[in-house]
Amino acid sequence: MTGTITTATGSTHTAVLGLGSYRPRRVVPNAEILEHIESSDEWIRTRSGIRERRWAEADETVLMMSVEAAKSALADSGIDPAQIGCVVVATVTHLYQTPAIATRIATEIGAPTAAAFDISAACAGFCYGVALASDLVRGGSAKYVLAIGVERLSDLTDRTDRSTAFIFADGAGAAVVGPAEEQGIGPVVWGSDGSQHELISQKESWQEAAGSYNWPHLRMDGNPVFRWAAFEMAKAAQQALDVAGVSADDLDLFVPHQANMRITDAMHRALKLPAHIKVARDIERQGNTSAASIPLAISAMRENGEAKSGDLALIIGFGAGLVYAAQVIRLP
Repeated sequence: MTGTITTATGSTHTAVLGLGSYRPRRVVPNAEILEHIESSDEWIRTRSGIRERRWAEADETVLMMSVEAAKSALADSGIDPAQIGCVVVATVTHLYQTPAIATRIATEIGAPTAAAFDISAACAGFCYGVALASDLVRGGSAKYVLAIGVERLSDLTDRTDRSTAFIFADGAGAAVVGPAEEQGIGPVVWGSDGSQHELISQKESWQEAAGSYNWPHLRMDGNPVFRWAAFEMAKAAQQALDVAGVSADDLDLFVPHQANMRITDAMHRALKLPAHIKVARDIERQGNTSAASIPLAISAMRENGEAKSGDLALIIGFGAGLVYAAQVIRLP
């Protein structure tokens, strides 16, 4: 055997260098949801914590929202778009099997030769994207990676379904990940449980929808999802702290996927987080945006002064699959 394959090496340490987000223009209050379901504003707020959400208008496509969030993240990082070596897009609402929306985003932002691909990890998608980006940078596959979480869940929402009509929303968030002098992204704790895949899923496959001319919608079995997210995910969050080598006392922020305010509260109690830690509650005004919810929540905390550069945040995403991912990051 002749010839030796060279091992690629990248940066020893990685960090999130910039964050950006895009929120659709249209604000949808609970009153509008109640035009189609038999419920009340009090029931929705008690059940989920949601007062209003954002739904995209016709021009606010998955591509458009992603590009705006990406441009914001690039500006925040100070990295030239041409330096982006890979674009990773987490979404379940780019409604084309192929090609990946990541390729078009790369071209639109000025990184036309970057590697680009989509991933489907539902509400854990952004955390999956950050983990992949960090490993790509450390492995030498790219110097800078753009990780995006984007959804137009209003397209797959059955507005007459009392159990889900009030939950889902639209938006995009992005992070630029690159080399750093000190580690800014902790090891990921992630996994899945496919035995529970039916708890959150499309009601119909695309093939079934094509045959019936009915648009597929999302369904969710709320009670078991609540129990799984509230208690099992607190264990995963604690593991993320442990493998990162930090304690809850070291944290400044806790940013879980914005699935439900009651889930956030239950996880907060289970983790026994100190009083000084700020907890993301963006779902009240934004709704559940799946892969986009964590970067949107962080952006809201930065804008209102709850979060600042250098803060240590525990992030965790969890959802359909069932899948989950958690890590500790330091904010740019």
